[in-house]
Amino acid sequence: MLLTVDVGNTQTVLGLYDDSRLSEHWRLATDRTRTGDELGVLLAGLLDPDAVDGICLSTTVPTLVREWERLAERWAHAALLVVGPGVKTGIPIRYDDPREVGPDRIVNAVAARARYGAPSIVVDFGTSTNFDVVSPEGEYVGGVLAPGIEVSMEALFARAARLVDVDFVEPPSVIGKTTVGGLQSGLVYGFAGQVDGIVARIREELGAPEAPVVATGGLAELVAPHSAAIERVDPFLTLEGLRLVWELNR
Repeated sequence: MLLTVDVGNTQTVLGLYDDSRLSEHWRLATDRTRTGDELGVLLAGLLDPDAVDGICLSTTVPTLVREWERLAERWAHAALLVVGPGVKTGIPIRYDDPREVGPDRIVNAVAARARYGAPSIVVDFGTSTNFDVVSPEGEYVGGVLAPGIEVSMEALFARAARLVDVDFVEPPSVIGKTTVGGLQSGLVYGFAGQVDGIVARIREELGAPEAPVVATGGLAELVAPHSAAIERVDPFLTLEGLRLVWELNR
């Protein structure tokens, strides 16, 4: 079985594949101080290490690569593929410096092209909100990076003493009748409006007004219903991209 691992700045998402079927998945907090042994102990509580034949890793935290290498050697005794420069992805990357592109963005584009065709647009709600674009020719042509929902709200709370932390849930109405309701409305409808505005400009520049938009990431389910542009939510898009890259390199 293949273990796919997407290590983000805030959360780590894992998926266990039996051939092309995602049989299990987990979402954990990313801890930059964890060692390979600690990761092994943690994951041993989730799955059988003897069942893992390979691990495909995407990470935006370079310091954790070595710890995942140790885990693969000592805990899983399995081959590890770290997505990065030199790894075959099957998608041409039209970027000034391809080494600057986060591996999660590339595997999202790989999965979006495979599942939804070209052109297509991915909106990934993570620490930052990433918009990644697959051209009509099936190439990765870049995207847009915007502050993420949680980061934006944390910055607001830190700067405004009278505002309180709120749960990330849909408000009862657009016009808030309380401070909490107003914050929740700004969060949901503000980010939905951001998505619609950026997607409209991407489609115009791409010359593809009908390019499908797929959302992924931890807060995609919250924002997507209020966005006119987002057509579907695919919570495991990144894991599927990792599986496809693994198959291509195996």
